[in-house]
Amino acid sequence: MLDPELKPFLDEWQRQWAKLPPNATPQDRRAHFEVVAAEMRLPTPDGVSTDHVEWIETPAGAVRVRIFRHDGDGPQPCLIYMHGGAWMQGSPETHWDITARIAAANRQTVISVDYALAPEHPFPAAVVQCGAVVEWAFANAGALGLDASRIAIGGDSAGGNLAAATALKFRGSDCPLHAQLLIYPAVEFEQARPSFTENANGPLLTTAGMPAVNAMYMPNAADRVDPLAAPLKAKDHSGLPPAFVAVAEHDPLRDDGVAYAEALEAAGVPVVLHRGTGLIHGYLRAMDYCTASRDALAAMCAWLDARNRA
Repeated sequence: MLDPELKPFLDEWQRQWAKLPPNATPQDRRAHFEVVAAEMRLPTPDGVSTDHVEWIETPAGAVRVRIFRHDGDGPQPCLIYMHGGAWMQGSPETHWDITARIAAANRQTVISVDYALAPEHPFPAAVVQCGAVVEWAFANAGALGLDASRIAIGGDSAGGNLAAATALKFRGSDCPLHAQLLIYPAVEFEQARPSFTENANGPLLTTAGMPAVNAMYMPNAADRVDPLAAPLKAKDHSGLPPAFVAVAEHDPLRDDGVAYAEALEAAGVPVVLHRGTGLIHGYLRAMDYCTASRDALAAMCAWLDARNRA
């Protein structure tokens, strides 16, 4: 059963998105998402600074990051965060509530990545940029006030896909990520598991809408078996950072997320799987409405804090 506390959020979300014409382009949707997120944004928690913005040069073009830093002293643990939005929309500003609250709850720094969006910038541009941000964070840890031994990666939905791909990319490298936070991640593109049928009509995410989105991000269908596009396709998941994988009961992506957690566990990676009973894809957006959404975020933060203290 859908958590009844989600209904007011879903009503407001539908009201906001009803303002967008049905023939809206990806660029129209992108601009509208920024407006909706700004109107629904919660107050930033006390003790979190948000004004630090950097531009980082990468082989796939310059990428902007916004740094959410708790005002505590000393080198801080860091989460490099990739926002959701189907690879075609979203920004550090649309996901402000999530990153600011992680920074506040864990007294840490969150680097939120404004990676290049499809369809203008298809795969692998976003993966290249996210990787460059990881390298930049490690190289500049001292200047940024970061503890380089406690740099983690994370993201939600499409951002969860990019986080998992980036963790694969840096496995065994000189940039040792110490944890990965994967929130209702997209990890494969076959839509073969039962949740794609059981939750075909969302809410917020529908099975029917995914092929068009996938085609914008990966116009070359052959890319969909590349582990940096579909992390579940990796032949070996050993040696990856410990993971917290959050899925939602009423999400088409649920079973893919569960399969990824199982693949990590089978490879010997420490994993926590949070099943999000009663919740939907994108449920962190509902934390002002829904107790279970807030509790899920608290569970993520508690796990990440424990990793930071390990």
